[in-house]
Amino acid sequence: MEIWTELDSVVTADGDQIALRRRGGLFDIRFNGWELMSNHDPRSEIALARTVCQCLGEEEPRILIGGLGMGYTLRATLDAVGPRARILVCELLPEVVAWNRGVLAPLAEHPLADGRVIVHTGSVAEIIAAKPGGFDAILLDTDNGPDYVVHEPNHALYSGEGIARIVRALAPGGIAGLWSATQSAAFEANLVASAWPWRRERVSLGEPGQEPFHVVYVIGAPAG
Repeated sequence: MEIWTELDSVVTADGDQIALRRRGGLFDIRFNGWELMSNHDPRSEIALARTVCQCLGEEEPRILIGGLGMGYTLRATLDAVGPRARILVCELLPEVVAWNRGVLAPLAEHPLADGRVIVHTGSVAEIIAAKPGGFDAILLDTDNGPDYVVHEPNHALYSGEGIARIVRALAPGGIAGLWSATQSAAFEANLVASAWPWRRERVSLGEPGQEPFHVVYVIGAPAG
């Protein structure tokens, strides 16, 4: 069996270690030793984009994506929208952006090269707070979901006030989608308290309807 090879690593200003590894055709990014993302099975990241984009009625949608990952959510978004869409991708870690322009770029067919995409290196929470009504769709794939937050300030995204900020950042008729590695009872309680329409969709990683699964939360669009 092939062993993992570390391709690059960096220690952030906060003292956190981010590492990119490869084993054959498999890549992963680790945060302080924990797997943050990989290309092993991106179907739930793709489902996040497709679920949200199928609800868009705008010909020139303004879309915010929080978390670049390995580019799969961005690629699926690009494939689902038209040539006049404008997509702002917020990625906290500049190293992740650099890796997606380099060795990771072929995985999702070079999505950062698309002219519809603008990349912002920084906090997606700050963009959400700064642009009320600024987006027709918001897709969040930060950390590993509400229950497994890696970047401590991102806890606020999943709070009641965080949900309210997300909703305020949507244009009328807008929709938000949030990816999670697991179903989160605490986040769902905050969604219920918000009184905003929402739903949960499970994305099976094995046979349809079976575990394991990831979760896509949708805010602001009716089911069906």
